[in-house]
Amino acid sequence: MLEKLTNDTFKTKVFNYTENKEWKFEGEVPCLIDFYADWCGPCKVVAPILEELAAEYDGKLNVYKVDTEAERELAGAFGIQSIPSLLFVPKEGQPQMAMGALPKDTFERAIKEVLKVEK
Repeated sequence: MLEKLTNDTFKTKVFNYTENKEWKFEGEVPCLIDFYADWCGPCKVVAPILEELAAEYDGKLNVYKVDTEAERELAGAFGIQSIPSLLFVPKEGQPQMAMGALPKDTFERAIKEVLKVEK
């Protein structure tokens, strides 16, 4: 299931960037965060792929969405310049950012390689 994050829920479920300088993941399972906007065409292309991935990896991976229009501070904290921007957050280690409307197989490869999650 996809969940939309606000600035506050992001801090409790992913990373409290106002309190921590060093990356410290707050979640239980790896996550994929879609920084998007409602008016963005490529974001609309990615949305159904993310819905599928959320269902296929249910319980192993959380898929979150952050509306860059509503959550400007959060988007700014991550230096979001273009959308969609997708943040792959492993349980251990540093997150990795990808830009643009990626095909499903690219998402699956990154989920396996970066997040270390298998279906």
